[in-house]
Amino acid sequence: MSDIASPDFPPSLWNAATRPRNPSSSLSGEARAGVAIIGAGFTGLSAALHLAERGHKVIVLEAVQVGWGASGRNNGQVIPTMTGAEPDSIAKTHGEAGERFAQLVSDSASYLFDLVRRHDIDCEAQQNGWFQPAHSPGRVRLSASRVEAWSRRGAPVRLLDAAETADLIGSRDWYGGMLNSSGGHINPLAFARGLAERVTAAGAVLHENTPVRSIEKTPSGWVISTPAGRVISDQLILASNGYTDWFESRLAPTIAHSLVPILSWQMATEPQPDAVRASVLPGRQALSDTHGDLRFFRWDARGRLVTGGALMFPFNGAERLKQPIGKRLAGIFPQMGRPKFDFVWNGRIGMTVDRMPQFYNPAPGLWAWSACNGRGVALATSLGKVFADAIEGVGQRDLAVPITPVRTIPLHPIAKFVGPTMLGWYRLKDRLEPAYP
Repeated sequence: MSDIASPDFPPSLWNAATRPRNPSSSLSGEARAGVAIIGAGFTGLSAALHLAERGHKVIVLEAVQVGWGASGRNNGQVIPTMTGAEPDSIAKTHGEAGERFAQLVSDSASYLFDLVRRHDIDCEAQQNGWFQPAHSPGRVRLSASRVEAWSRRGAPVRLLDAAETADLIGSRDWYGGMLNSSGGHINPLAFARGLAERVTAAGAVLHENTPVRSIEKTPSGWVISTPAGRVISDQLILASNGYTDWFESRLAPTIAHSLVPILSWQMATEPQPDAVRASVLPGRQALSDTHGDLRFFRWDARGRLVTGGALMFPFNGAERLKQPIGKRLAGIFPQMGRPKFDFVWNGRIGMTVDRMPQFYNPAPGLWAWSACNGRGVALATSLGKVFADAIEGVGQRDLAVPITPVRTIPLHPIAKFVGPTMLGWYRLKDRLEPAYP
């Protein structure tokens, strides 16, 4: 794919590199559906595809355009784990439902790539594996425990030592780590747009540029009101995640307040020479390590290294990140030198204190979830089938996720401010930990 600009999206590598599509018409007037879905990101589109293929009458409402939110702005890494929620602790906390969820996560990358292959979605998909290198000796022990825990759930994982890690990455900055061969990376915006094409081909109706103003349960069904119309549906999936309160703060405030939205910054270098691509991640795996201030990168289809960084305060973020991240890459990969960045962009991700996503059925016929905690690509796609199963009557005792009451974060406005400042604490821990035996 060549670099093609689409002015309706925030500037990003994916927007520049992905074939544009004509947006669907906005909703005008009244429509009736068996299932209405708010949000045309990975979860909403995946659920719509599964439901439409099963014969349901589905309407999807998207405030802007397909993939405008987190689904079109992320790094594109397909990661079949959680950030901090460990599989054994998930199972211990939530019992059989937690074990089913851990299995869902373990299978999530393969599920996404199988979906891509089955529907022939052109999204630069590469299932070359995902690697989580350990930045300290202590984190190697964590990697070993994760390999053991995920292996018990059938995940194709193994522990690499320091020498194997250096060969895989092209750097000696790490001590070992966990390699999962089912992971990889995609162009996330191309994936979202490809899903949208399959959704409409399957018979679902998609309305873009249609922000939802309110939802209300009535005797005739769920009434979803928009600026120029409304949808009446038997069941409703709220798939807006970290953007639930972006266009209308009163849409679902308790769900919006169950997560802390954090800006995730992504960056892409200028295309790199063949010699650099042959020595830096030569196997083209996706990588995100064990730092609290995360190091993460992967190659795209045009020879750009796609990476990113974190900021406590977003002002002038694009320019402020270029120097430290360029210096970081030059330190990790001396053969690269300090690269130039052609793209810097950001988007919201939802975080929780325990790094565990939350899944809700707050009223009969209403399903929602929140907080991908930085693992949204594979997870959000797999959740589409879960919500389709719920719509078709699979009971909470048998769903692949634990359904809990909505748990709002106390003092949410303060938490939204404090959340990004935790980066300072993570950086301090990162500096101290390598000294541990």
